Amino acid sequence: MPNIMHEDVFQTAHYIVSEAHGYRSRDVGVIAAGAGKLRPGAVLGRVTASGKYVPFDPAGADGSETAAAILYEGCDATDADQRRTLTVRATEIHADVLVFADGVDDTGKSAALADLAASEIVAR
Repeated sequence: MPNIMHEDVFQTAHYIVSEAHGYRSRDVGVIAAGAGKLRPGAVLGRVTASGKYVPFDPAGADGSETAAAILYEGCDATDADQRRTLTVRATEIHADVLVFADGVDDTGKSAALADLAASEIVAR
């Protein structure tokens, strides 16, 4: 029987349909220690007190309840803060391949997409 190679479909920037010219759609941010292992395409909220990013949490009360960015490349922020590239504005995205934290239901996902749309991150 032939070996079947499995490729992780969550490659860097896999969710992007198109983005603004140059690097205008991207920024660099800090993923907060304790956020865990995150895949590219993870939807992130920004903690108001620290300015650091964590997985979007619609039940949060610290800023994480508002989707603010999408992780461009994966990272492991289990034990330490990680600087990473983020999609923060003017981008068309494939909504069906975004990565949400466990427990985020369809209502939360719709709210996140509305938040992102305010930054001209448009779901297709």
